[in-house]
Amino acid sequence: MEPIVALIAMAFAAAVGVTFLVLGCALYDNWWPMFVLIFYFLSPLPTVISRRMSDSLDTASSACVELAIFLTSGIVISAIGLPLVLAHVNTIDWGACALVLAGDLVVFLTILGYFFVFGNEDMDYSSW
Repeated sequence: MEPIVALIAMAFAAAVGVTFLVLGCALYDNWWPMFVLIFYFLSPLPTVISRRMSDSLDTASSACVELAIFLTSGIVISAIGLPLVLAHVNTIDWGACALVLAGDLVVFLTILGYFFVFGNEDMDYSSW
């Protein structure tokens, strides 16, 4: 897939994921699930910092890479857990929780897709 097509597809997917989040908030008139946006912004940071600090992500035994994976998985699990906890204590409805979880799934898969498509360090950006 051409990088520009992948970028457009990922932008569309991210917009769909955020739309699910906004629908979960607006339809049920409760804006507490919007705190999940913080996790959306925090989730790629450990990987970005790890790539900057380590020589290569190909070495699976690098402590920096392992820490980045651990922190990223903690952020993703927190983003999934927040709407579940809010629904469990009746702060939000379960329908809003389902929409937020659908948005989480789409957004995090989009972030993962970004790292798969643009993670190659040898990519020539002048070929677009």
